Amino acid sequence: MSKVFRYCFFVLLLVYGTVDAQVIPRFNPDTLQTIQLDSAVNITAERLSVETFIRAVTADTSFYQAFRNMKKYAFTAENSIYSYDKKNKVNGRLYRKVKRENSAPWLEYLVKQDTGRMFKKNGKHELYTVEMFDYIFMNAYQSAHSSNSFGGGKADNSNASYKEKLKTLIFSPGRPVKGLPFIGSKTEIFTANMRQYYDYSFHSGTYLDSIPVYRFKVVVKPDLSKWTKDGLMIKELTTIFDKRNFEILGRYVDMKYSNMLFDFNVQMNIEMRYFGEEKLPAKISYQGNWNVPMKKPERASVLVLQRDYHQGKGKNN
Repeated sequence: MSKVFRYCFFVLLLVYGTVDAQVIPRFNPDTLQTIQLDSAVNITAERLSVETFIRAVTADTSFYQAFRNMKKYAFTAENSIYSYDKKNKVNGRLYRKVKRENSAPWLEYLVKQDTGRMFKKNGKHELYTVEMFDYIFMNAYQSAHSSNSFGGGKADNSNASYKEKLKTLIFSPGRPVKGLPFIGSKTEIFTANMRQYYDYSFHSGTYLDSIPVYRFKVVVKPDLSKWTKDGLMIKELTTIFDKRNFEILGRYVDMKYSNMLFDFNVQMNIEMRYFGEEKLPAKISYQGNWNVPMKKPERASVLVLQRDYHQGKGKNN
């Protein structure tokens, strides 16, 4: 398996997941409830439609911008990372608490603890899952969005060349992703051909006890044949919209797929909160199993909580 293929594959695994269903039967570090649903939405009365929400999902740029806006702030972040054995028992844990002050391009470790085999002898992560997670999200902690990883070191050229693919996978779900062998087109769930396999639902709700929201849920139809379901990679895509401005506050996706080369089962949740007038990342959770040739199967979960945002003294880039 080529280095480029491995990279693309691990990136894809990290990008999709869900908060609605914990389908992997094991410890889940994400236990925070942030949304309560109160009613189904009458889309005729509300002048909403499937197309309204699909256009909003595929055209939105504010979700990605929220990650970029982090560099204007000082904040504290906690990362809890767990690895599991074949019986889904925890066999490794890494906990990191970091802070950044005054929008500095560096981080200060407040706590860093690990148990089990989380690192190799050379100091690199034992799990590709964690390595790729750091590459995708921890770079956002750097003021200048440098290519340096969270733990130090420099991303190689092949990693750097796939940044556009990362942005598409995370921030523009439903679009095709070129350059991902065998699975790039399977992310394109809003095409006319793919829509026949999914149900759409709309609910009204309250986010964080005070924000009025819509929940737009796309899920595989339950009456499809097993063969058809197995061929659909994205099992669910749920998006939370702020009713007041129709910006995206949350994204949950459930992905599962298997073929002769690999199999994976991944859920992921990303949530935003308002700090003053700014929308910023507050919680990222991940659960995933994957298995590829010539690599040990990996089972991991990640929970990132970000809080205490306050205006730094750096440049507002």
